Amino acid sequence: MECSSLTDLLMDLKSINMIVENGRPTLSKSIRPTDEMLDRWARIAALGDDDARQVAIWAIREAALAAGVVPASVQELYLARAAEKWSGRTVPAMNLRGWSYQTCRAVFRAAKDIDAHLFIFEQAVGEAIYAAQPPAEYTAAVLAAALREGYSGPVFLQADHDQVDAKSYAKAKEEEVQRLEEIMRRQIDAGFFNIDIDASTVVDLSLPTIEDQQRLNAEITAHFTRYVREIEPEGITISLGAEIGEVGHENTTPEELRAFMETYAKLLKQMPQPYAGVSKISINSGTYHGGKVLPDGSLARVNVDYDTLRTISDICRREFNMAGAVQHGASTLPGSQLAKFPESGAVEIHLALGFNNLIFDHPSLPQAVKDEIKDYVFSNHPAERVPGETDAQFLYNTRKKSWKVMKKRFWDLPESIQDDIMLSLQAMFRDMFTWMNVGQTRELVLEHTKTRKVPPGIPGALTRALSHQ
Repeated sequence: MECSSLTDLLMDLKSINMIVENGRPTLSKSIRPTDEMLDRWARIAALGDDDARQVAIWAIREAALAAGVVPASVQELYLARAAEKWSGRTVPAMNLRGWSYQTCRAVFRAAKDIDAHLFIFEQAVGEAIYAAQPPAEYTAAVLAAALREGYSGPVFLQADHDQVDAKSYAKAKEEEVQRLEEIMRRQIDAGFFNIDIDASTVVDLSLPTIEDQQRLNAEITAHFTRYVREIEPEGITISLGAEIGEVGHENTTPEELRAFMETYAKLLKQMPQPYAGVSKISINSGTYHGGKVLPDGSLARVNVDYDTLRTISDICRREFNMAGAVQHGASTLPGSQLAKFPESGAVEIHLALGFNNLIFDHPSLPQAVKDEIKDYVFSNHPAERVPGETDAQFLYNTRKKSWKVMKKRFWDLPESIQDDIMLSLQAMFRDMFTWMNVGQTRELVLEHTKTRKVPPGIPGALTRALSHQ
């Protein structure tokens, strides 16, 4: 039976031994939720009404902590990479958008196949908006999937592209900064203990020197570094990333890295107390977000500049005690190219649209559903069409925005279809983990990861319900 109300959720929680300790409800001494219960909670977290959704999200996070599934920072792992304590691996950071619980289950199944533990779940601000999936909901999907598949240990959640809107910043600096601060606070509250700050949008290549071009980027990144350090949970050092080359534009140079870091490091030293700086740098190396789609809808071959990745990653480690460069826009590359990233020294690779494409193009997905996706895109996003863009290009570039209306449709697909898609996703994730060389990494992750259990905030609906009992 599908759990559909707050009353049903409370019955679930009592059945697994929820207790009230020091006035706070907790599942710290509970028994593991059943598979059926986890499926129900995950559905409510994604689709339920607001009160039930908040309680389901709380329940999943509490149950995860009780089972040893703990949101964590990659800070110590990346400092270990900077010190050359491990190498030859590139950490896959995966953006999973609308059908997240099922997709994350496929991730954990693939991880179990090859004992992979060195991977990240991430979400960009734009994805949270167009998929109608706020950070807390995404966290719940990841943790529920981990519980469902019997995974334990640190789980890495990351905010991808906490990006400054250059036009908004130019018009109203304080408002734009406040907007991003509020976003970061919500992400941290949701258990995102890894945050990528992206102020590369304000880099002005028309300025006379590279130092001038990168100065504002460094200043904004330093400001948000201090902000995060002042609100991060006690006992956790959130891993921070910066970006110096906007993906899809000019390839990044070593001179840009050094110019950025000189200003950034100087600003950190001027702060009232020592703050840990960024542990990685996102650069451009010839790729595009989502790949570069041709008029017929197929993807153009992309020539990745592995030498740039290698050079900048070496400088990061040798000169700045950082783990290395981060590669964006690569999930649609063929395996032969993806397999080259570990040897390039890139510490992290961001992967998104390839998984989305597999789901939307899957042969088991009914044509009627594919038509609904297409109809939604053409009816609701025509203003986003670029002049000269073919129907195939427009659909490819925009259909990810259909998740906000297609989420329930995918949850309601027949179980056999869901199983088929999940099986294909599992194979794709397993291949990706193999190409990135992150198999057999349990001991590596446990050795270099500090975890601290941070209880989630108690939703008002749960407090009110318990007060009436």
